[in-house]
Amino acid sequence: MNTGWRIGSILGIPILIAPSWFIILAVVTYAYGMTWQTMAWQPTMVWVAAFTMALALFLSVVLHELGHSLVARSHAIPVQSITLFLFGGVATISQESKTPGQAFQVAIAGPSVSFGLYLLLMVVEGLLPHGSPGRMVVANLAGINLILALFNMLPGLPLDGGQVLKSAIWKLTGSRIQGVRWAARAGWLLGGLAIALSLVLLVRYAMVSVLWIALLGWFGLRHANAHQQFATLQSLLLRLTVAQAMTRDFISVEATQTLQDFGDRYLVGQPPPNCCFVVADGVYQGVLRLDDLHQIPSADWASSPVSAITQPLESLPIVDENLCLADAIDRLEQQPYPWLLVRSPSGAIAGLLDRGDIVRALSKGLKQPINEDIVQQIKAERAYPDRLPLVAIAQTAQIR
Repeated sequence: MNTGWRIGSILGIPILIAPSWFIILAVVTYAYGMTWQTMAWQPTMVWVAAFTMALALFLSVVLHELGHSLVARSHAIPVQSITLFLFGGVATISQESKTPGQAFQVAIAGPSVSFGLYLLLMVVEGLLPHGSPGRMVVANLAGINLILALFNMLPGLPLDGGQVLKSAIWKLTGSRIQGVRWAARAGWLLGGLAIALSLVLLVRYAMVSVLWIALLGWFGLRHANAHQQFATLQSLLLRLTVAQAMTRDFISVEATQTLQDFGDRYLVGQPPPNCCFVVADGVYQGVLRLDDLHQIPSADWASSPVSAITQPLESLPIVDENLCLADAIDRLEQQPYPWLLVRSPSGAIAGLLDRGDIVRALSKGLKQPINEDIVQQIKAERAYPDRLPLVAIAQTAQIR
């Protein structure tokens, strides 16, 4: 999550506020304001204390997320922002931890900060006058930080306890993906239990306030499913090979063919070819890039052979058939061509792999057919769909 209004930064980490945060700020202020109506305070003081309580609550959330962020940065993991929203806060950490130990340290940092705040606030509470608004705010804030620490340690994703569970299973099995899967299943179970409990309390005791538990359960279910899907996709990227995704979506032209003849045959009245191999004496010599056609004036095309602007094979990106798709995605991003040439075990060119081929192979592996028009659009745009951040997913998958 990296959307919202920026209100400042702490130690170089941007602090953002999502629109939904204003809803929960108002709800918390109203709840405490009504609860403290019985206190012997001035009416204005009641609402000032309630609003202060709401702001202090979210300051505690920021400090909780800052704990995660600073430990992540200590491991050279970039942190993009901390965002406050309806269900609390989240630190947007752009990379996965490289070891189970690092993952555990990042996960435990947030609850540790919350528990530390609880202890500190308990000491401060004892220094304030009994019945004063300050003592009431501090006492409630201490309790909330304790709850925040304990709640976040529940062993299921997306909670911190789920991250701890993930790191433990990762350590035991040697597989980060297995850790994500089991922690996501635990998160799904916790979310389901929260929804079931809230419905029972609502029906049996007409406790409308438990709907908040149901919302938290729904949030947990949604994100646990997202983690599960993420792990499934990463597993597929590691399992599928280039040979299973490549195509022969290219044409072959003779090295002696003129550019004029090439243009008339392949560029007029039809979509341009994805790739053009240049052949001489039955042997692949290189590739003709359509972007290179401008190097020769069109008036000279009739007398210029395609070999004049052929890129030799040794200068082109070539990968082996048995390379996994996670590594192929990374290779594809590191060079200027929109595809990778695929080499067979015998050393011959076996096919071609581009972004559209990768998405098609993934959809087949997931048993979720994709419209071929979408595949062709990906090929033409030379980019993955915005909702499918395959580059980041592949980079994380490479952390075994």
